[in-house]
Amino acid sequence: MTCTVIVGGFYGDEGKGKIIAYLSIKDDPKIAVRGGVGANAGHTFVYNNQSFKVRMLPSAVLNPETKLLIGAGVLVTPEVLREESQKYNAEKRIIIDSQCGIVHESHMKRDMNDVHLKKIVGTTGSGTGPANSDRALRILKLAKDIDELKQYVGNVSNIVNESIDENQNVIIEGTQGTFLSLYHGDYPFVTSKDVTASGICSDIGIGPTKVDDVILVFKSYVTRVGGGPLENEISAEEASKLGWLEYGSVTGRQRRASPFNMELAKKSVMINGATQIAVTKLDVVFPDCAGVNEYSKLSSQAKGFIEKIEDGLGVKAVLIGTGVDINEIIDRRIGN
Repeated sequence: MTCTVIVGGFYGDEGKGKIIAYLSIKDDPKIAVRGGVGANAGHTFVYNNQSFKVRMLPSAVLNPETKLLIGAGVLVTPEVLREESQKYNAEKRIIIDSQCGIVHESHMKRDMNDVHLKKIVGTTGSGTGPANSDRALRILKLAKDIDELKQYVGNVSNIVNESIDENQNVIIEGTQGTFLSLYHGDYPFVTSKDVTASGICSDIGIGPTKVDDVILVFKSYVTRVGGGPLENEISAEEASKLGWLEYGSVTGRQRRASPFNMELAKKSVMINGATQIAVTKLDVVFPDCAGVNEYSKLSSQAKGFIEKIEDGLGVKAVLIGTGVDINEIIDRRIGN
């Protein structure tokens, strides 16, 4: 049994939802707990031809036996939480920390109407930036102050630490990506807090010695939404030809694209202290690998791509996505 932290290696949209959903079924964790910013990050995954999208709940929502927790550092948008809890019949297994900040409609209006945030930074307009600024000013309402959330409120840090101490399997889910971190990203084109592995652990309320593995998720190419630098960016036309043209799961905005960036990945491994990596959408770059579930059956070109990444980063790719469904994956962990 382990405590595993899963975070994005680039600018978000790396496929964390797929990896976490797969692990929720494969490893049957007792608890999945979400860190990160809030409903500005959407995780999408496909299971048995059904598409799932969550903005508040952990992607482990797929496993009906897994408790779904939201850490104190996460901003909660009550309307989104209610919608997802009902949609996925998860009301009885959700616990949000009493210290979670609450996003109000006024925060969304400020976000949408702020020229710097909306036009320059390119935020999602979900209100998380203004809400976090209010939290820094100590005027933001918390979950414990909201009557309609009382059925969900608990002490998440206590629950998670007790589960780890009892040797239960725990997944800690990050949002966004390393280079959208307020401190380690391309400021000011970043999100409103730290979203590296250390920041996610802080959101939950666990110390670094409680973590067994940090899985850093990379896509086989790089995408980002909004403003900010993107080295070796290709045109939308070229991205479309390559099959790299994507749209954000929260805003629907077109994602910018570039080839896999080894130097950026090296820095991400360093900042997050990654012990393992996952590489998603290998089938998009190498279509002949679509649906492959065994590493030995990959084409020599695809193997060469993975091995170059592993050699460059010094970390093994233990999970390799080869299709949209969560089961279209190569699991190279010990015992699999």
